[in-house]
Amino acid sequence: MRVEFRLLGEVCARVDGRSVDVGPARQRYVLAVLLAEANHPMSMDQLAERVWGEDRPPQAAGTLRSYLSRLRAAVPVVEEWGIRRRSGGYLLEVDEAAVDLHLFRRLLAQARGSRDGVEPVALYERALALWRGEVFADLDTPWLMALRHTLQAERFAAQLDYHDLRLRRGEDATLLVDLATLAAVHPLDERLAGQLMIALYRSGRQADALACYAQIRRELAEALGTDPGAALQGLQQQILAADPVLAPAAVDVAVAARSVVPVPQTLPAAPPLFVGRDRELAGLDEALAVQLTTGTVRIVTIGGCGGIGKTWLALHWAHQNTDAFADGQLYVNLRGFDPCDATMSAAVAVRTLLGALGADPATIPPMLDAQVALYRSLVSGKRMLIVLDNARDTAQVAPLLPGSPSCFVLVTSRQELAGLMAGYGARPITLPPLGQAEARRLFTRHVGSRRAEAEPAAVAGLLELCAGLPLALSIIAARAKVRPDFPLWALAENLGRDSARLDALDGGEPAADLKAVFSWSYRTLSAPAARLFRLLGIHPGPDADEEAAASLAGLEHAQARRLLTELTRAHLLIEHRPGRYTFHDLLRAYAAEQARTRDAQAARRAASHRVLDHYVHTAHTAMLLLYPHRHPITLSAPQDGVRPTVLTDPRQAMAWFTAEHAVLIAAVRQAADLGFGSLTWQLPWALVTYFDHQGHWQDLLATQQTALNAAQRLGDRLGQAHAHSGLVRAYTRLGRHDDVRAHVEQTLALFTVLGDRVGLANAHRGVASLLETHSGYREALDHAEQARDLYQQAGHRAGLAHALNAIGWYHTLLGHHDQALIHCEQALDLHLELGHQHGQATTWDSLGHAHLHLGHHAQAAACYEQALKLFREVADRYNEAATLVRLGDAHHAAGHDRPTGHAWRHALEIFEQLGHADADRIRAKIHDQLER
Repeated sequence: MRVEFRLLGEVCARVDGRSVDVGPARQRYVLAVLLAEANHPMSMDQLAERVWGEDRPPQAAGTLRSYLSRLRAAVPVVEEWGIRRRSGGYLLEVDEAAVDLHLFRRLLAQARGSRDGVEPVALYERALALWRGEVFADLDTPWLMALRHTLQAERFAAQLDYHDLRLRRGEDATLLVDLATLAAVHPLDERLAGQLMIALYRSGRQADALACYAQIRRELAEALGTDPGAALQGLQQQILAADPVLAPAAVDVAVAARSVVPVPQTLPAAPPLFVGRDRELAGLDEALAVQLTTGTVRIVTIGGCGGIGKTWLALHWAHQNTDAFADGQLYVNLRGFDPCDATMSAAVAVRTLLGALGADPATIPPMLDAQVALYRSLVSGKRMLIVLDNARDTAQVAPLLPGSPSCFVLVTSRQELAGLMAGYGARPITLPPLGQAEARRLFTRHVGSRRAEAEPAAVAGLLELCAGLPLALSIIAARAKVRPDFPLWALAENLGRDSARLDALDGGEPAADLKAVFSWSYRTLSAPAARLFRLLGIHPGPDADEEAAASLAGLEHAQARRLLTELTRAHLLIEHRPGRYTFHDLLRAYAAEQARTRDAQAARRAASHRVLDHYVHTAHTAMLLLYPHRHPITLSAPQDGVRPTVLTDPRQAMAWFTAEHAVLIAAVRQAADLGFGSLTWQLPWALVTYFDHQGHWQDLLATQQTALNAAQRLGDRLGQAHAHSGLVRAYTRLGRHDDVRAHVEQTLALFTVLGDRVGLANAHRGVASLLETHSGYREALDHAEQARDLYQQAGHRAGLAHALNAIGWYHTLLGHHDQALIHCEQALDLHLELGHQHGQATTWDSLGHAHLHLGHHAQAAACYEQALKLFREVADRYNEAATLVRLGDAHHAAGHDRPTGHAWRHALEIFEQLGHADADRIRAKIHDQLER
């Protein structure tokens, strides 16, 4: 079964040569868009935008899914094609040879790359024969109309190239009808008129050839107010003189049309201090190589936030490659983000380009369409570089794109210009901040190596605060050069003050004032996107996912996603990982400043409350998914507009904790700074076990100390009790046993006053752990038994299982190994009944210890292996390492050196990664017992 798709005319599909019904117009829109982007994934938003444009219905996603389902049913799915679901969108996989549009482009590339005098003609004929009429004839969305325009230009260029080949082969008479027909459709194209004049002259029709010239001269005068170009005038003179050079195989019309034309050189000067950007320069080189190989129009967009160096990159590369563009280089600043909102219109831009091309201003036609036609005629067939700098959007750029495949176009913009990528095949290059080494080189070249080397610490501080933004580095360097006696450390100190950071980056004029540069992008945003941008400036950072952004602004997820997309396309946010967004540091400072000046304090506080509620409620859910037997706390209902992340299983919970690790620490600090007392201790409470099991004990200590301070200020005894308990865990893991005692006592006292049996039982287990570090095993056993009794009274079965295991553990430390086995086996049964993996793991570890000391080496090793498996499943790295040590002990007692070394070395590796003090003890153990 062979499936074919046709876009070069009415959109249709054929199966084994028979047409199949692909549905109504809108459903064909969907198929056309997917086929045009074949083998490239598309998001639902992209697909909806291209199918409906600005008229997207409210339920666009559901409607699209319905259309896609019907398309799958209409066209049998075979190996060669299929519509696949991808994260957030769809992908149409197909053999591109089965889609006439892609086959057309492939054949043209082969024809233009061939050196054979016969084969290219056949390839052009195959390509042009694929056209069945007007492309997308029955579809009229803005995106498809833009693509239609591009394809029609590609078809016309192919026809002209095809005619040139046949004229060189002397096929003048057979070309006459085609040339005359095409000239009637394109009466202003001078290259086509020249081809027709050559064919007529060679057919013995000199008078008709001269009449053809007179005709286009009249057409140009009436439509554009201009005369034919120098090349066509020269051809007329050759015909009048019966020049022998016009004989077959002697004329290359495309080359002739390029002669006698002025060579424009309008590029601004190259940037004097340019460093780095090796990857981006290589990307531009590659794009040029592709264009030279395939002969297709190549468009490259250079994107990034204001001040990132887009124009500098474009000009640096352009000046390095002037030799590749023998017919000249054009440059126009479109002022898309002008400080005075003086964006250049397409009409003004076209007239600017026409002037550079030598067009007489008095003869430039008044209508934009005619101006564009003249501009494209003048660059047709020429090897030219066209730099369109500082573009606002695709609509501003589209009229300035040449139709000729010989031109190379560079577009810089703070917007993503997705329309250029989708409709014109533009290749995007997005500039990141400069790396540390590149930033240092740029700054050093500005201020001089002697001055930079004299204050290395100050330079390092300045580089960090400028965050790799070339404009920021240049402004600071300019201030340093203006004041050669001004120490760099003073500049760094000034820039380091948050309140003055952006003010310090004011070079005294709009183009050198970072706040002004950022404002030009900010002013282009829709009001909702501008609000979200400002609020993200007060987000605790360093990044945010879609759900957090939605809660911050009190929006639905779909609304937040659309606004985040707008901010990303404007290069005011960076989607540095799928679904996670961050700022450049200086943009974050600008956003925060805008929030302070434009949003009322109450509105900012409400936004902060919402996002902190988001993290507290999501962290609480994640904690209970990972550790379902931990006794929960009671949270207040979230604020209106809060959208906690939906998590349904432990894997998602661990992934969320891992992704949000840095954000959660910052959120604790922000909650404390803003005086949200309850949230300040509740969020750290939800992080205790995650931090502990992953070995993040310094983070555990810092967040619990913040929690304790907040709870004390609030007079919240429950918060204090939980914070003291968390600090007991942190100080125990860090080996700071002297600090543990005071917090243990406070935990006992507070939970006693609160009458919280579970909390008090947990505290008794903490006392037992402290006593264990001082070999007070008898007293530790007493506290474990008190914990058991309290858990029983509270009906807390998970806690009871933990207490039974602790009792067994202290029995084995006291040498009562048989008693230990009895209590630990009771604990294991209860943990198995409850499905508590972590509890099972700790109990298997205790059983291993008892068996080891009873001389049951094989049973001990088996218990430790079981504990290891479970600790790994629940991602408790500290206990994994501790159990590996004891497993090595069991193997060592049995005289098995190889597995002993393997276990101890693996334990040492984990302790070193965790930065735990036990690493030194295990290293000494390995040396003393295995390596001597």
